[in-house]
Amino acid sequence: MKDWKGINFKVIIKVIGFLLIIEGVFMFGALPFSLYYGEHESLSILYSGLITILTGGILWFSTRKHPKNIGRKEGYVIVAITWIIISLFGTLPFIISQTIPNFTDAFFETISGFTTTGATILTDIEAMPKGILFWRSMTHWIGGMGIIVFTVAILPILGIGGMQLYSAEMPGVTKDKLHPRITATAKRLWAIYMILTLAETIFLLIGGMSLFDALCHTFGTVATGGFSTHNASAAGFSAYNQYVIIVFMILAGTNFTLHYFALHGQLRKVWRNEEFRYFIYLILTGTLIITLVLAISKDGMSIEEAFRTSFFQVTSIITTTGYITDNYMLWPGMVWFLIVLMMFVGGMAGSTGGGIKVVRQLLLLKNSLLELKRLIHPQAIIPVRMNGKVVSQDIIFKVMAFFLIYIIIFLFGTTVMTLFGLDGATAIGAAAATIGNIGPGIGNVGPVDNYAFIPHGGKWFLSFLMLLGRLELFTVLILFSPAFWKK
Repeated sequence: MKDWKGINFKVIIKVIGFLLIIEGVFMFGALPFSLYYGEHESLSILYSGLITILTGGILWFSTRKHPKNIGRKEGYVIVAITWIIISLFGTLPFIISQTIPNFTDAFFETISGFTTTGATILTDIEAMPKGILFWRSMTHWIGGMGIIVFTVAILPILGIGGMQLYSAEMPGVTKDKLHPRITATAKRLWAIYMILTLAETIFLLIGGMSLFDALCHTFGTVATGGFSTHNASAAGFSAYNQYVIIVFMILAGTNFTLHYFALHGQLRKVWRNEEFRYFIYLILTGTLIITLVLAISKDGMSIEEAFRTSFFQVTSIITTTGYITDNYMLWPGMVWFLIVLMMFVGGMAGSTGGGIKVVRQLLLLKNSLLELKRLIHPQAIIPVRMNGKVVSQDIIFKVMAFFLIYIIIFLFGTTVMTLFGLDGATAIGAAAATIGNIGPGIGNVGPVDNYAFIPHGGKWFLSFLMLLGRLELFTVLILFSPAFWKK
């Protein structure tokens, strides 16, 4: 049954209902910690989960007998609308418990979690109840791999195919499938996600973290989110734990397909991947430059500390995680410039990282260099190659369009934030950090600051930028195209 403009809204409602049921179940995951620490907010978490499950159950039950096919249009609508709806219901623990009583602030914090941005309005994180903080970190973990991909693995139970959802949700230029069946692909992706989650939790526990802190920071790392349970973020952690987080930030920013190859012993295939090598080289180059600057400019800072601080911050920014170990706003001015540039890098395609993505920048660089050869040899056909394969001109055009639109939205976002009263540096930092899903920016939204002072209108606009960045622009922007709504 096609309801309007060729779109099956019944199946959209059905899928959203099922997703809300899943979200409500995840909310209950915060109950054990709330009960363990004897917090009054336990009932708020329980009520929030029940309300979410009940609402989802009603939506799913009322549409369970309707047609089950998901077309391309339905896929885009479901993905875009779902992130908004799960964020709306995700505010319930904050609002019912009155830990974040203002709806705008609660929504900003929640969508920041689900989009793995990590921008926060909280001024005293350590004063928050443990159960609420656990739910806050869990929004990262749910959003990191994408609740849509999770659903793709389960939707066959409901008789609904998930290929269109996977295509709309998975980030990057290519969607490598580990298995011909999309459901099997999603299950393998989540298996890898679970392995990374378990491994980092164990390593952090070995480093002396409590189970609560280990889980919350693991959620923020493997999802490249950045919500911490401490006001100082990762600055107060031991050197061991900081190195553990660095390693897992790199793993989370790596294409999950490569993890699959690595787990099957195909390490050469991993290193032969051009995007992976470029990703590692960028991190190491940025680390080396900033280490030298800090070693020279920071009296009393050892070489190891300068290296670890630089390595952590460069990795955190490039992978769009957003954890911090030092206030980089106090570093020399040239470092600020480098950090702003890093905010536009992002993780690899097929990772949980945000940003423009390394593969797009590599393709742009390759195409630009080849354009010089084409000018010299105008009759020659010189294609762009990636990993030894020719990249079609169609993909190059899409990459160029994405990059252009990304920069235009960034500039537009910066302009809008200045209209809300932010100074130039803060407006640049806020726009870059939200559309890139990074969290901390520069200026008054720097690493030791937060977004609490921004007017309500500005927070709603930045929430929209977070959604745009998480869903790779086109998935959201296509809904504003009149052609999309035509039959």
